[in-house]
Amino acid sequence: MLNVALVAAGGAIGATTRYLVSLAVSHIAGIHSFPAATAIVNVVGCLAIGLVGGWSESHHPHAAHVWLFLVVGVLGGFTTFSAFGNETIALLRDGRMIAGLANIGLNVVIALVAVAAGYQLMHRT
Repeated sequence: MLNVALVAAGGAIGATTRYLVSLAVSHIAGIHSFPAATAIVNVVGCLAIGLVGGWSESHHPHAAHVWLFLVVGVLGGFTTFSAFGNETIALLRDGRMIAGLANIGLNVVIALVAVAAGYQLMHRT
């Protein structure tokens, strides 16, 4: 039950932070024609998961509660793109090039096709 609470608390923080970043980028930059907030969140989330992952590997390899709160919770609520980046890099670092490329294809190309298909299905009804 502690693990679920850690993920839930972190997720609330991450989702709220994502919303606030979106508001700030829209207000400060005034950019409405390009999803700048999403790009910023994805890049920051990927940097953060790299920092937490590197810290965890080199200093605290068994810091499961920290990982659940920060990575699964906070970063999962902030952006799932960071999980995608971390998992892809892990596959590539392990020498699993085909699996890494398949992960990229599935998460980028096929996911975009799924979004388009969802729109198409809803416009037919």
